[in-house]
Amino acid sequence: MDDFKQHACPSFLCGNPLPFLCDFFAFVSLILVIWWTIKFGAASLTGLIVTGLSLAFRPGTTQMIGFAAASIAFDILTRIVGYRNCLDRPLPTVVGLVSFSTTCAGLAGLIIGSLFMNPEFLTTMFGGIHAFAGLHAVGGFIGGVIGLILIGALKTRIVTPKGLQ
Repeated sequence: MDDFKQHACPSFLCGNPLPFLCDFFAFVSLILVIWWTIKFGAASLTGLIVTGLSLAFRPGTTQMIGFAAASIAFDILTRIVGYRNCLDRPLPTVVGLVSFSTTCAGLAGLIIGSLFMNPEFLTTMFGGIHAFAGLHAVGGFIGGVIGLILIGALKTRIVTPKGLQ
């Protein structure tokens, strides 16, 4: 298992060095968690559990702290706006959740870039911290759109969480 952790994960990142795939998966997951539970703290807890597991299995993945912060921010934003406003109304749902996922992914990029990455590397590889955060935001945007598509598909198949019935 140690061999897998040390070789498979870095080789996956070498195959996709752009920092938006992680945000894509993260925000698809967080949107589904918000939709299924409709409980404040569920997205935050998801982010904290994933961060804790990532740090436990691979202690060098300190960038996951940015994901934890983004999931907490996403949880707070959806709570402030209201879950019904974020999930039940077509236009506010799309605008709200996609903009929240984009903003929070950008926040994660800023945190990761400023705290855990070499500024010279960021400038050379991505053009600076703002471009790096922008790529994270792109992943959050794509994840928000795909998350909403998945919710629509689940609703079409009449899979609805209790809170929305």
